Amino acid sequence: MNRSDPQADFSPPFLLHEPDRQTAPFVFDVPHAGDVYPQAFVDASRLEPTALRRSEDAHVDRLFAGVTALGAPLLSARFPRAYLDVNREPYELDPRMFDGRLPPYCNTRSMRVAGGLGTVPRIVADGQDIYRGRLPVAEAAARIDQLYKPYHRVLRNLLRRTEEGFGHVVLIDCHSMPSAGLGRDGAARADIVLGDRYGTSCAPVLSNLVETVLRDLGYRVVRNKPYAGGFITEHYGVPAQGRHALQVEIARSLYMDEASLAPTAGFATLSRDLGTAFSRVIAVLGTALEPQRIAAE
Repeated sequence: MNRSDPQADFSPPFLLHEPDRQTAPFVFDVPHAGDVYPQAFVDASRLEPTALRRSEDAHVDRLFAGVTALGAPLLSARFPRAYLDVNREPYELDPRMFDGRLPPYCNTRSMRVAGGLGTVPRIVADGQDIYRGRLPVAEAAARIDQLYKPYHRVLRNLLRRTEEGFGHVVLIDCHSMPSAGLGRDGAARADIVLGDRYGTSCAPVLSNLVETVLRDLGYRVVRNKPYAGGFITEHYGVPAQGRHALQVEIARSLYMDEASLAPTAGFATLSRDLGTAFSRVIAVLGTALEPQRIAAE
């Protein structure tokens, strides 16, 4: 295959939108909305570009664009999830995908690797294999070194800066989910799934409030099933130390045509409602998530 050049293909690799002054102890990130597909990647794939986009959280960065007006920064990746998934450990890699031996520090046995959805995914979201053949190990290393690590470096710096400025920080990890399959096994069909790693990645007051304000706006909200939160939520959420992380998954049928990925009339309504919801959340929880406040409750 022709080697891709991550630095050249994605310039810049992610976008950071910041308010003139950060007034809220919140950081929003969108790891899976990237829609730049390098030609070398497309050529190496057995799939058409439209099929490669099945893993993409299309337009989620635009849905949450209004959070900067609420005084919070928004970080979004430009590289697609099918190319590199920053919501994984840095080296969750499937040895069957690569020519050559992977370094010994790679996690080759995680459930996500087994399912084909490691840091460099083997499949797109509907289960189709991405690549025609094996990749050089150096290809994975380049994507991780030039895209994954810089993304997380910027995210860590945002969280650290916010925590230092406010005494605590809330990370909202923003995603979308396919509507097909929701509501199986008798579970209620959800518009939005909140993932807090079953209460371990953020204080309950955060999950409870986000759920309440979204329900008040008319949305069907469930917790942790089928999405409890990935690496980002688990890794950055340490509520006992004043660092809270909550994953938000939004049903794509609310705002786009899932076949064409084109936004629908529901996009404007949903974007407005998300702004309203998080405006209320920020107003209520501006100081309530400080570690000493939680310990006293």
